Amino acid sequence: MANTQPAELSATELLAAYAAGTLSPVEACEAALQRINDHDPAVNAYCLVDPEQALRAARESENRWHRGQPAGRLDGVPASVKDLFLTRGWPTLRGSNTIDPDQPWLEDAPAVTLLRRENPVFLGKTTTPELAWKGVTDSPRHGITRNPWDTSRTAGGSSGGAAAAVATGMGPLALGTDGGGSVRIPASFCGIATLKPTYGRIPLYPASPFGTLSHAGPMTTTITDTALMLDVLAQPDVRDWSVLAPPTDSFLDHLGGGVTGLRIAVSTDLGFGTPVDPQITRALTDAARTFEDLGAHVEHADPGITDPVEDFHVLWFAGAAKATEHLTDAQRELLDPGLAAICRRGLTYSAQDYLEATNTRMKLGQRMGAFHQNHDLLLTPTV
Repeated sequence: MANTQPAELSATELLAAYAAGTLSPVEACEAALQRINDHDPAVNAYCLVDPEQALRAARESENRWHRGQPAGRLDGVPASVKDLFLTRGWPTLRGSNTIDPDQPWLEDAPAVTLLRRENPVFLGKTTTPELAWKGVTDSPRHGITRNPWDTSRTAGGSSGGAAAAVATGMGPLALGTDGGGSVRIPASFCGIATLKPTYGRIPLYPASPFGTLSHAGPMTTTITDTALMLDVLAQPDVRDWSVLAPPTDSFLDHLGGGVTGLRIAVSTDLGFGTPVDPQITRALTDAARTFEDLGAHVEHADPGITDPVEDFHVLWFAGAAKATEHLTDAQRELLDPGLAAICRRGLTYSAQDYLEATNTRMKLGQRMGAFHQNHDLLLTPTV
């Protein structure tokens, strides 16, 4: 194993080291906690760290591995949970001063339940903008989360804390959410691996006020870890009526097959003229050339869509208004001013406005479905 720093190992590498007896879950946990101690004051990826619980879980995992009886696909791997998910025993504050931490926290969200079954070592909860409303991570409650590569810049959002944690070795696995880019934006900014799975692939509860825009997603250091984590998370939960049936096979099993014969469309600006930095264009071109060298059929093709941002705003701002409808006037004064502003705007939309925006979204889906008939993948800048 080329990399011997426990905090820099992927989940897959850690599991292999545990099985070989060259590293223990306690050592991995201690290394992650040391990274948190050393780097989190500057980055602010975590809003809650529970070292005592983490080390206790790591010692239990270590005993299981010593007996040759690991209990779960993630046994002993350090992991974090975005502070948007209900997590038993820990407050879920969502970056908001309107939520009282002094209440019973007795329930796990479905994704947390599914992770817990596989016995990772939960280190703590990662930061989010208030109610995950924007694509950068700062909140009235937990302050600013910074990019680990350059702390003068943002880690992205809304799963910015999760991305910063993974990128700095503060745990190789993180659970995030994505409505309008909230795992993809910070993954791009911080240089980690993620995807926004199909809606319903990972169960959600409570239901999001943002409706089917909001998904849960794995955030990791490698594509292999992303597939491993998705294997764990892609299971039904009775609390989510919209969840999909479990996959018939493993996402891990589909890695390593290569790209020979895949039809890849390359689009710099999706066809509607979004300005793109020349460095990004060059990186995209280099990536396309790599796919071509590996045997894929690559061609430049735009999907023929228009910028849907205004329709997205209708859906997103209405969701924000729904998420805060229970607040008193005094509590509203505590909100992030930007969030308060979009909530007010969300209240101005009619049901017809919402349905029209939904119709635009459906038409875009149909257009992309037609595009998919001739192309297996679309290669495009992330942000």
